[in-house]
Amino acid sequence: MRCKTLTAAAVVLVMLTAGCSTFEKVVYRPDINQGNYLTSTDVAKVHKGMTQQQVAYTLGTPMMQDPFGTKTWFYVFRQQPGHEKVTQQTLTLTFDSAGVLTDMQNKTALTQ
Repeated sequence: MRCKTLTAAAVVLVMLTAGCSTFEKVVYRPDINQGNYLTSTDVAKVHKGMTQQQVAYTLGTPMMQDPFGTKTWFYVFRQQPGHEKVTQQTLTLTFDSAGVLTDMQNKTALTQ
């Protein structure tokens, strides 16, 4: 009888250990931050009429530039906390042919 109890306890222990992924909050997941981290004070410093050099000095180099010839810069910051939903902030800056900032869009929502 004691052997059966120990065997059953061992089987339950193995099943619980093998199924750790079912206990989502128990498994450690590191926070993953990718892209250009911009604070609201950094974004507030940028305004229409600035040149590309001034914007790059203020915010740093963009994550991506439009490859199709239009002068559009994208500053993207994606954050994935361990057990929470992904959030993404996208700042889109559009320059004219002279390199002067003409439009600025700041999107913070990411639907998933």
